[in-house]
Amino acid sequence: MSDRSVPSAAAPHFPLAATLWPSQTGEAAGALRAFVLVALGTALMALSAKVNLPLPYVPMTLQTLVVLMIGAAYGWRLGSATMIAYLAEGAIGLPVFAGPVGGIAPLVGPTAGYLFGFVAAAFVTGWLAERGWDRSVVLLFAAMAVGHLVILTAGFGWLAFGLGLGMPKAWQVGIVPFIAASLVKNALGATLMPAARRLLDRR
Repeated sequence: MSDRSVPSAAAPHFPLAATLWPSQTGEAAGALRAFVLVALGTALMALSAKVNLPLPYVPMTLQTLVVLMIGAAYGWRLGSATMIAYLAEGAIGLPVFAGPVGGIAPLVGPTAGYLFGFVAAAFVTGWLAERGWDRSVVLLFAAMAVGHLVILTAGFGWLAFGLGLGMPKAWQVGIVPFIAASLVKNALGATLMPAARRLLDRR
C-alpha cells in the first residue's frame, strides 16, 4: 500500500505554489507568474511586519513564519528572490519593515542580520521542501527549524560583532526572547503546509 505523503525518489516533487499554479511555457507567462507570486509574497511580508511586539533591540513579528512558509511554498529560487525583492522594497523607502518603516536604516541597524537572514532561510527551507520535506509534519518542522536557526544566527552575529554588543548581550536580546515563539511558529507552519498538500493530493 503506497503512502502519498512520502515522495517517491523517482517522481519529481514541486513546491506548493508550482502545484497550485504550474509554470507555463513562454517567457511572458513565466515572468507574469513570477511577478505575481513575488508581489504576493512581499505583501505578506509587509503585513506580517505590522503584527509586532516591540522589544529593546529587535521587535518580535510574524515575519519569520511567513519567510519560511514562502520558502516552503515557492521553492528555493522564487522564495529567496521574494525575500530579495522585499529587502529592495524597504531599501527604496517603502514602509514594509516593522514599525512600519522603510529606508536603509533597518538594513544597517539592529534588525539587519535578521533581515538578510530571511534570504538564506527562504533558500534553505525551499531547497528542503523541493526534496519532499513539505509533505511530512516532522520533516517540515525540521526544515523550518533550520530556517529559524539561520535567521537567528545571522541576527545574533550582526548584533554581537557588527554592532559590537558582544556575545552575552546579543544572546540575551537577540536569541532568548525568540526561542519559544520560533517553536510555536514551526509547529504552526509544519502543520498547515502538509495539510494543504493532502488537500491537493485528493483533488
